[in-house]
Amino acid sequence: MKRRELFSSLASPFKKEEDREDIIRPPYFNDELDFIKSCVTCEDKGCITVCEENIIVAREDGTVELNFAQNGCTYCDECAVACKEGVLNIEYKKNINLKFSIDLLKCMSWNQTMCFSCKDPCMSDAIKFLGMFRPEINNDICTSCGFCVRVCPADAISMELI
Repeated sequence: MKRRELFSSLASPFKKEEDREDIIRPPYFNDELDFIKSCVTCEDKGCITVCEENIIVAREDGTVELNFAQNGCTYCDECAVACKEGVLNIEYKKNINLKFSIDLLKCMSWNQTMCFSCKDPCMSDAIKFLGMFRPEINNDICTSCGFCVRVCPADAISMELI
Protein backbone atom coordinates (compact mmCIF):
# COMPACT_ATOMS: atom_id res chain seq x y z
CA MET A 1 0.00 0.00 0.00
CA LYS A 2 1.35 3.40 -0.94
CA ARG A 3 1.65 6.16 1.62
CA ARG A 4 -1.11 8.24 0.02
CA GLU A 5 -3.50 5.24 0.02
CA LEU A 6 -2.76 4.60 3.68
CA PHE A 7 -3.60 8.14 4.73
CA SER A 8 -6.67 8.22 2.48
CA SER A 9 -7.99 5.04 4.06
CA LEU A 10 -7.39 6.41 7.55
CA ALA A 11 -9.28 9.58 6.71
CA SER A 12 -12.28 7.73 5.28
CA PRO A 13 -14.15 7.46 8.63
CA PHE A 14 -14.32 11.25 8.70
CA LYS A 15 -16.44 11.45 5.57
CA LYS A 16 -19.89 12.88 5.86
CA GLU A 17 -22.52 10.28 6.75
CA GLU A 18 -24.17 10.44 3.31
CA ASP A 19 -20.79 9.93 1.56
CA ARG A 20 -19.88 6.75 3.46
CA GLU A 21 -20.26 3.44 1.76
CA ASP A 22 -21.86 0.60 3.66
CA ILE A 23 -19.08 -1.64 4.90
CA ILE A 24 -20.04 -4.70 6.90
CA ARG A 25 -17.30 -5.53 9.37
CA PRO A 26 -16.73 -8.81 11.23
CA PRO A 27 -18.61 -8.90 14.57
CA TYR A 28 -15.55 -8.77 16.83
CA PHE A 29 -14.32 -5.17 16.86
CA ASN A 30 -14.89 -2.34 19.29
CA ASP A 31 -14.33 0.89 17.36
CA GLU A 32 -14.41 1.55 13.60
CA LEU A 33 -11.47 3.97 13.64
CA ASP A 34 -9.32 1.57 15.66
CA PHE A 35 -10.41 -1.23 13.34
CA ILE A 36 -9.25 0.69 10.28
CA LYS A 37 -5.92 1.75 11.81
CA SER A 38 -5.03 -1.77 12.90
CA CYS A 39 -6.48 -3.71 9.99
CA VAL A 40 -4.65 -1.58 7.41
CA THR A 41 -1.29 -2.41 8.98
CA CYS A 42 -1.96 -6.17 9.02
CA GLU A 43 -0.21 -7.92 6.18
CA ASP A 44 -1.22 -11.44 7.23
CA LYS A 45 -5.03 -11.10 7.01
CA GLY A 46 -5.33 -14.47 8.77
CA CYS A 47 -9.00 -13.74 9.42
CA ILE A 48 -9.68 -14.31 5.72
CA THR A 49 -8.00 -17.69 5.56
CA VAL A 50 -9.60 -19.12 8.72
CA CYS A 51 -13.17 -18.15 7.80
CA GLU A 52 -14.86 -21.46 6.97
CA GLU A 53 -17.78 -19.66 5.33
CA ASN A 54 -15.45 -17.61 3.07
CA ILE A 55 -17.32 -14.38 3.78
CA ILE A 56 -14.38 -12.25 4.96
CA VAL A 57 -12.88 -10.48 1.97
CA ALA A 58 -10.07 -7.97 1.51
CA ARG A 59 -10.90 -4.43 0.47
CA GLU A 60 -8.79 -2.13 -1.69
CA ASP A 61 -8.21 0.15 1.31
CA GLY A 62 -6.33 -2.65 3.12
CA THR A 63 -9.13 -3.58 5.52
CA VAL A 64 -11.57 -6.50 5.48
CA GLU A 65 -15.33 -6.71 5.26
CA LEU A 66 -18.05 -9.33 5.23
CA ASN A 67 -19.67 -10.38 1.97
CA PHE A 68 -22.85 -12.46 2.28
CA ALA A 69 -22.99 -13.36 -1.43
CA GLN A 70 -21.82 -16.93 -0.75
CA ASN A 71 -22.75 -17.64 2.87
CA GLY A 72 -23.41 -16.16 6.29
CA CYS A 73 -21.55 -15.76 9.56
CA THR A 74 -21.69 -18.57 12.13
CA TYR A 75 -20.05 -16.41 14.83
CA CYS A 76 -17.48 -19.17 15.25
CA ASP A 77 -14.83 -16.80 16.74
CA GLU A 78 -12.07 -18.09 14.42
CA CYS A 79 -11.41 -14.72 12.77
CA ALA A 80 -11.00 -13.09 16.19
CA VAL A 81 -8.60 -15.81 17.32
CA ALA A 82 -6.55 -15.49 14.10
CA CYS A 83 -6.29 -11.67 14.25
CA LYS A 84 -2.66 -10.87 15.05
CA GLU A 85 -3.33 -7.12 15.31
CA GLY A 86 -5.89 -7.63 18.08
CA VAL A 87 -8.48 -5.50 16.33
CA LEU A 88 -10.80 -8.51 16.19
CA ASN A 89 -11.20 -9.83 19.70
CA ILE A 90 -13.65 -12.30 21.23
CA GLU A 91 -14.35 -9.91 24.11
CA TYR A 92 -15.96 -7.50 21.60
CA LYS A 93 -18.26 -10.17 20.11
CA LYS A 94 -21.65 -8.77 19.14
CA ASN A 95 -24.26 -9.18 16.45
CA ILE A 96 -23.30 -7.71 13.10
CA ASN A 97 -24.68 -4.16 12.88
CA LEU A 98 -27.30 -4.90 10.25
CA LYS A 99 -31.05 -4.78 9.96
CA PHE A 100 -32.62 -7.10 7.41
CA SER A 101 -35.87 -6.52 5.58
CA ILE A 102 -37.94 -8.24 2.92
CA ASP A 103 -39.04 -6.40 -0.21
CA LEU A 104 -42.73 -7.27 -0.42
CA LEU A 105 -42.87 -6.68 -4.17
CA LYS A 106 -39.95 -9.02 -4.92
CA CYS A 107 -40.66 -11.73 -2.35
CA MET A 108 -42.24 -14.80 -3.90
CA SER A 109 -44.16 -15.66 -0.72
CA TRP A 110 -45.68 -12.20 -0.59
CA ASN A 111 -46.80 -12.83 -4.17
CA GLN A 112 -48.70 -16.10 -3.64
CA THR A 113 -45.85 -18.53 -4.34
CA MET A 114 -44.83 -20.93 -1.60
CA CYS A 115 -41.20 -20.34 -0.75
CA PHE A 116 -39.39 -20.93 2.53
CA SER A 117 -35.86 -20.35 1.24
CA CYS A 118 -35.09 -17.61 3.76
CA LYS A 119 -36.67 -19.39 6.73
CA ASP A 120 -34.87 -22.71 6.34
CA PRO A 121 -31.29 -21.48 7.03
CA CYS A 122 -32.37 -19.03 9.77
CA MET A 123 -30.75 -20.43 12.93
CA SER A 124 -32.37 -17.85 15.21
CA ASP A 125 -35.88 -18.54 13.88
CA ALA A 126 -36.27 -14.81 13.23
CA ILE A 127 -38.29 -15.21 10.04
CA LYS A 128 -41.95 -15.88 10.70
CA PHE A 129 -44.66 -16.59 8.17
CA LEU A 130 -48.33 -15.78 8.41
CA GLY A 131 -49.62 -19.22 7.47
CA MET A 132 -47.80 -20.32 4.32
CA PHE A 133 -47.14 -16.82 3.03
CA ARG A 134 -46.08 -13.30 4.05
CA PRO A 135 -42.72 -13.71 5.83
CA GLU A 136 -41.46 -11.04 8.19
CA ILE A 137 -38.06 -10.70 9.84
CA ASN A 138 -38.11 -10.09 13.58
CA ASN A 139 -35.00 -7.93 13.95
CA ASP A 140 -35.25 -8.19 17.75
CA ILE A 141 -34.14 -11.82 17.58
CA CYS A 142 -32.29 -11.77 14.23
CA THR A 143 -28.54 -12.29 14.76
CA SER A 144 -27.73 -10.64 11.40
CA CYS A 145 -25.83 -13.74 10.29
CA GLY A 146 -26.80 -13.18 6.64
CA PHE A 147 -27.55 -16.80 5.73
CA CYS A 148 -30.97 -15.75 4.38
CA VAL A 149 -29.49 -13.33 1.83
CA ARG A 150 -27.89 -15.67 -0.70
CA VAL A 151 -30.64 -18.31 -0.63
CA CYS A 152 -33.46 -15.93 -1.59
CA PRO A 153 -34.32 -16.78 -5.22
CA ALA A 154 -35.95 -13.38 -5.75
CA ASP A 155 -33.17 -11.24 -4.23
CA ALA A 156 -35.83 -9.81 -1.92
CA ILE A 157 -33.78 -9.54 1.30
CA SER A 158 -31.95 -6.30 1.85
CA MET A 159 -29.52 -5.17 4.54
CA GLU A 160 -29.14 -1.81 6.21
CA LEU A 161 -26.34 -0.79 8.54
CA ILE A 162 -27.54 0.26 11.99
